Amino acid sequence: MLGGNSFRLQVTPLALDTPSFQARNGDLTLRGETEGDGPAVVLLHGLTATRRYVLHGSHALPRAGFWTVAYDARGHGESDPAADPAAYEYSDLVADLRAVLDGLEIERAAFAGVSMGAHTALRFALDEPGRVAALVLITPAYMGHPHRDLASWTRLADGLDRDGVEGFLSAWGASDVAPRWREAALENARQRLRRHRHLDAVTAALRVVPASVAFDGLEALERIGAPALVVGSRDEADPAHRLGVAEAYAERLPRGELLVEQEGRSPIAWQGARLSKAIARFLHS
Repeated sequence: MLGGNSFRLQVTPLALDTPSFQARNGDLTLRGETEGDGPAVVLLHGLTATRRYVLHGSHALPRAGFWTVAYDARGHGESDPAADPAAYEYSDLVADLRAVLDGLEIERAAFAGVSMGAHTALRFALDEPGRVAALVLITPAYMGHPHRDLASWTRLADGLDRDGVEGFLSAWGASDVAPRWREAALENARQRLRRHRHLDAVTAALRVVPASVAFDGLEALERIGAPALVVGSRDEADPAHRLGVAEAYAERLPRGELLVEQEGRSPIAWQGARLSKAIARFLHS
């Protein structure tokens, strides 16, 4: 199912060391790491996150026989910021993904993306379907059009720009998250924001990505032939990524299936080991 890859990097099967790599897209350097050996699975994180926040440090996917490739999106984590603060469109993110694949000589891969990363993977699948073996779309939020409430994203960007991490948290407040999950959500946001080298670039991304077009209308998903696992979260824990969006994706994708936690349980997307094992089962199937 995931064959047809050729790799420049080779690592010991099941090794826990994570060889680092750099990929160039023009003057911009993207930094990442690989782990394991086997068919390639490219991990794409969400807006304001870093490469760690897909599998949350879990090694279960490489141990299951896959070669994971994770990198920080432009302006995030250790990767370079864009020279133009407006260059955080989905077209820019897809160009970066293509540069990573070409730099590592990956002809075909599975892609596991969270939110912004899921939308990037879908855009790439529409542009280059022959390079996509499978998709794992984790807590998607894009409904086929840019976010309608851009003012809320502007407030987050302004808070981050004005007062750094604590300014972002103050502007957000997690007031829309159910009380039982609120403290964990705030601490998760604090930890991931502290991992960035260029907070000004994250601010720029916050102003651009929500207004960007990943694909035009949910009906575009009906053109994707790759098998797809959609991992949703219930709204009380993650209201920014509505379960209804994940359900709509799974319904529109011709080979889509939905995975969501039981009511009252912690979201699968927050549990690295459980998520990794679910991805491995899906890819092995």
